[in-house]
Amino acid sequence: MDPNLRFGISQRQPFVQRFLLWTELLDPVYLFISVGKIENSRQLLLTNEDAPTLYRDDQRVCIREAWQRSLSTVHPDSSKLIPALFRPAGEWLLLVFLSMMPVKGIKSMILPQVSLYAYTTAFTITNGNASYSHGPVERTMLGTGVCVSSTLFGLIPHFVHMRYGSLAGFEFTLPLHVLPFSAAQVSGVNVLASRRLESIRGIEGSGLKDRVKFRAILFVFIFSRIRFSPPNPRSFGVLKLACTLLTMGLMVPASFSIFPQVGRIQRGQLEKEIRSSTEEAELFYNRGV
Repeated sequence: MDPNLRFGISQRQPFVQRFLLWTELLDPVYLFISVGKIENSRQLLLTNEDAPTLYRDDQRVCIREAWQRSLSTVHPDSSKLIPALFRPAGEWLLLVFLSMMPVKGIKSMILPQVSLYAYTTAFTITNGNASYSHGPVERTMLGTGVCVSSTLFGLIPHFVHMRYGSLAGFEFTLPLHVLPFSAAQVSGVNVLASRRLESIRGIEGSGLKDRVKFRAILFVFIFSRIRFSPPNPRSFGVLKLACTLLTMGLMVPASFSIFPQVGRIQRGQLEKEIRSSTEEAELFYNRGV
C-alpha cells in the first residue's frame, strides 16, 4: 500500500491536526526538493511501517521529515511524483501572486482569469483520484474544455460590473457584491467538470461533493479579500503583502483541512460490479486535493 494512503487510513485526525499538517505541507521548499531525497524518504517509510508517525513527541525527526516530503510531493493513488508546479504549495503561491495583482481594466483582468482557471483545472485533474482508467488525450480535451468554459463564465460578472457599474449617476454595486459568490460557483463547477470521469469510471460520488464545497469556500474568501484590497497598492504595498500572506497562510490550509483526504465507504454503497470484486466491509478511497 502506498505510504500516503496508509497515512490517511491510519491517521484519523481532527480538523486542527489536519490544519497544522497542511501548514507544513504548503512550504514552498517542497516545490524544489530533489527526486533523490523524495525517493529516500519513501523508502524509509516503506521499510519502517511501524515507525512513529507525524505527531508523536519523540526523537524520530527523520521519520517526520520523510512523511512531510512524501505527503507533499507524491500522489497516493499512482505513487508517482506530482509535477512541482501542481503540488499543493504551488497552488498556494499562485493564489498569493494573483491576489497581489491590481485590476485596472479588462485587459489586466483577462490574463489573471485565464491563468487562474487554466491552473486550477490542471491542478484538480493532477491531484484528483487516479484509480480509474483514463488517457492523456482524454484528459487534455476535458481540461481544455473546462478551462475555456470556466474562464468565460468567470469573466461575465466582471463584464457586467464594468459595463453597468454606474447608472444615472448612482453606483450599481450588486455585481461587485456578487463577484465572490459567482467565482465560487464557477470554481465549484470547474472541480466537478474536471473530475467528471471519476464518477463515471470510479467509485460513484468519490469525494467530489466535498472537494466542490472546499473549492467554493476557498474562492469566496479569495475574491472577497481581493475586493477589499487597498485602493493605492503603491502606498500600502507592504501592508497588502503582509495581509495577503497572513490570509492565504490561514485560508488555504483551512480549506484543505475541512475534509480528510482519504474517505471511507461501506461495501453496500458500492456499484454492483465493484461490490462483487471484494469481501471487505469497508473500503477507502482518495478524495484528492
